[in-house]
Amino acid sequence: MQDKMFDTFNNQTRQMFEPMRKMNSLMLDNMEKLTHYQLEAMQRYSQMGTDRLRQATDVKDAESLRDFGTQQAEMMKKLAEQMQEDARTMSEMGVEFKSEMEKLFSETGRQMSEQASAAGQQMRDQANAAGNQMREQANAATQGNQSGQASSQSTRKK
Repeated sequence: MQDKMFDTFNNQTRQMFEPMRKMNSLMLDNMEKLTHYQLEAMQRYSQMGTDRLRQATDVKDAESLRDFGTQQAEMMKKLAEQMQEDARTMSEMGVEFKSEMEKLFSETGRQMSEQASAAGQQMRDQANAAGNQMREQANAATQGNQSGQASSQSTRKK
């Protein structure tokens, strides 16, 4: 009896914490993806800056300064494009995370609804079984009283 109660308690506890575990796992995976992507982006931007500094140290005359200025404009254009691409990628990651969270919440809500329905049905079944048992006991008591009255009446007639 107690083993069954403990098993039931353990199963209910596991079911209660499972959605939170899934959500934490999803959040951790998303944070890991974002962090990895941001580190890669930071490395790209740092590399661009370092390359520009190296090119700036190569400026020795007016012609190389003019070339450096032209390259600087091209680099700024590339930087703007890269930043837009990074923002788009981060936005897509956010949308994907949002859809996964919505999916998780709808799945969890459906499971909780099913569990509540099952628990309600189990309670109704238990209540019906208890009611049937009480009726049987009442019927048995009534029959016992009737047979007891019949036997007392038969002993009085003698």
